Amino acid sequence: MTTDEQVRRLFKLSQTKDLSLAALAAKAGMGEKAARKYLGTGLLPSQMRQLRHWRTRKDPFAEVWPETEKLLEGAPGLEALTIFEELQRRHPSRFEDGQLRTLQRRVRVWRGLYGPDQEVFFPQVHRPGICSQSDFTWMKSLDITIAGQLFPHLLYHFVLTYSNWEYAEVCFSESFESLSSGLQNALWALGGVPSTHRTDHLGAAMLGGLEREDFGEHYMALMRHYGVTPTKNNPGNSNENGDVEQAHYRIKEKVEQALLLRGSRDFLTRGDYDGFLRNIFASRNKNRRKRLEEELAVMKPLPNYRLNDYREYRVPVNGWSTVQVAHNTYSAPSRLIRHEVIARLYADRVEIRFAGQCVATMDRIRGKGKVRIDYRHVIGSLVRKPGAFAHCRYREELFPSTVFRQAYDRLLEDDPSHASRRYLEILEWAAMNSEAAMEQVLRLRLDAGEGLDFEQLVAAAENPVEAPPAIDIPLPDLVAYDSLLQEVTA
Repeated sequence: MTTDEQVRRLFKLSQTKDLSLAALAAKAGMGEKAARKYLGTGLLPSQMRQLRHWRTRKDPFAEVWPETEKLLEGAPGLEALTIFEELQRRHPSRFEDGQLRTLQRRVRVWRGLYGPDQEVFFPQVHRPGICSQSDFTWMKSLDITIAGQLFPHLLYHFVLTYSNWEYAEVCFSESFESLSSGLQNALWALGGVPSTHRTDHLGAAMLGGLEREDFGEHYMALMRHYGVTPTKNNPGNSNENGDVEQAHYRIKEKVEQALLLRGSRDFLTRGDYDGFLRNIFASRNKNRRKRLEEELAVMKPLPNYRLNDYREYRVPVNGWSTVQVAHNTYSAPSRLIRHEVIARLYADRVEIRFAGQCVATMDRIRGKGKVRIDYRHVIGSLVRKPGAFAHCRYREELFPSTVFRQAYDRLLEDDPSHASRRYLEILEWAAMNSEAAMEQVLRLRLDAGEGLDFEQLVAAAENPVEAPPAIDIPLPDLVAYDSLLQEVTA
């Protein structure tokens, strides 16, 4: 096939050299007939090619195309695969699975010629110091572990749309407390306040949750405190929060690459993981400093103080030694039964306060209608009423770890009638002395198949015997001795 480059050479030779047609054709690498054609037309091969408008094989969908068009006109959102499966249903044994691609091409052409207009996205001009955006994103896909345990969590992610400066922190739910903590930490790390802040329809920001259109009282108070105008996306239009949505994808990609480079997804402590994330964001923000300075120059200053990162609830402690906080149940010390306490709900924990002092702290429950019981709050009553343990509604919360649950199961096997009393003795000692020491002794005895006598357990927990250090003595390489003997005999 003659190429454009050959014909260009032919044209150039014909203008600069006084050669015969045969010589021109030979130097250009083509036949005389082709040279005559191109010199006569003055066109390149690519200019002379005509687009093929005929089919090279019979269209298998030609006879059913009218009914296919009716389907598309009635429901333009139908996918080609759905239409193909419907045609297979209507015309059994007529269409093979390998013909799907042909139908997909025909449907694509139909949409381009006759389909409905699609939504147009309009690029926006970002000005310094004006707009910030934030959202939550799940990090499940990265399989992060802390001390070997899977660490399911989200990131609260804050972005300035002009400079792309960003901030993120770990959280565990899309609660108002997570939003308040993350946003305030971002602003104080930034050192200034942008004019507006955009979110999607976050339940944490909206009055009554996702279904409502108005911002909630707590969120509006937060915005007023910093002098920020809140804005929100239209429902279902995440592109209106596009900067932070795109940043979600990029930061996950960056974290994934950093984890691959690190060689492990496991971190010794939560603090180690937080530091790992801080280093990533510091690196990403380094090249944004110049545009960030433009933003800071026109931003409003920070207020004199932060708002509290918690909400307070005044709640009574009922006869079960529990309180209801934000649709969840938490235990409280039994001495506070029939007293009213203050529950402070943070993004990651709940504090129970009485007479101005914190008397209990527990991890915040994720979700609604769930229970968190600290066995230390109720163990005294349970020891006095061991019969209540077996059928207690919150019994599963009274096993501090899997080891304690396994110990109770062993006690049930040994002596069902006294298992609850014996287990509660063990649990009381753990509450009053050392849960970790008792857990270690229980683990050793369960692994060894030994009995769980209370006195023996206490004695072992109070006087732990350190396991001898494991000494690994590698076996010698006997080949080296063979070589040595060979040298001696030589």
